[in-house]
Amino acid sequence: MSFTVKKGEPQDTELIFKFICELAEYEKLRHDVTATVEVLHDSLFVRKSAEVLIGYQDEVPAGFALFFHNFSTFKGRACLYLEDIFISPQFRGKGYGKRLFNELASIAVERNCDRFDWAVLDWNQPAIGFYKSLGAKAMDDWTVFRLEGEALRKVANKQF
Repeated sequence: MSFTVKKGEPQDTELIFKFICELAEYEKLRHDVTATVEVLHDSLFVRKSAEVLIGYQDEVPAGFALFFHNFSTFKGRACLYLEDIFISPQFRGKGYGKRLFNELASIAVERNCDRFDWAVLDWNQPAIGFYKSLGAKAMDDWTVFRLEGEALRKVANKQF
C-alpha cells in the first residue's frame, strides 16, 4: 500500500467537510460544527484563510490536516498553526499521521517559520502521546482563551 499527500483543491471541499465532521464526532463536538461546504469553499479557496493537506492510501482518502500561518512577535516571523489533523479510524496505526506531520514540518521549514503550534483536548491521551513521540512539548504555562458568539459581538460593540 502506498500513502501520498496532496494539497487540497477546490473540488475536495466536500471531502474536507466530511473529514471535519468525522473529527467533530470523534471529539464529541459535532454539535459545534456550523460550517457548510459553501462557507468552507469560500474560506479555503476564495479567501485563502487556511490550507489543507489530504492523505491518501492507494488513492483512497485517509485523512487531512488543515493549517494556516500565525505570527510570533518575539521571533518576528511567521509560524505554522495546525488547526486540525485527522486520520479516519480504519487507517490509523499505519504511520499516516506521522507522514502528515512530516509534510507540515517540511512546509514550516521551507517557509522559514520559526515554530509549528497546535492545541489538543486534555482528554485525548492517544493524540498527546503521539505528539510527544514526535518531540513536541506541551505548553503547560499557557491558557487558551476564546471570544465567540454573543461575547464576541459585545466586545466588538464596546458593550463589555
